[in-house]
Amino acid sequence: MIITLNQENFQETIQGDTPVLVDFWATWCGPCMMQGEILHQLDEENPALKIGKVNSDECRELVMQFGISAIPTLILFQNGKVLERVTGLRNAGQIKELFRKHGVSC
Repeated sequence: MIITLNQENFQETIQGDTPVLVDFWATWCGPCMMQGEILHQLDEENPALKIGKVNSDECRELVMQFGISAIPTLILFQNGKVLERVTGLRNAGQIKELFRKHGVSC
């Protein structure tokens, strides 16, 4: 399940032992819409993956906190720490590799 993240639930969501991939996106961003489709496909294929989405226009505090200067930006968190950060559209294979590098099978 893809979780909609905001200032209220962000910290709680990224604190677990399970890596969570967070997608910083916006409704007006074409590549973000394409990234969203890829993430939804991965979520359907691998329901155990933990994926969250932050609408950059609605969550400016989080955008500033993580220095997001371009979207889409994907950040993989575990135990509240950044494991990986990539900017720009990524295909399903590249996203799976991010998870695999940190011990998540998909």
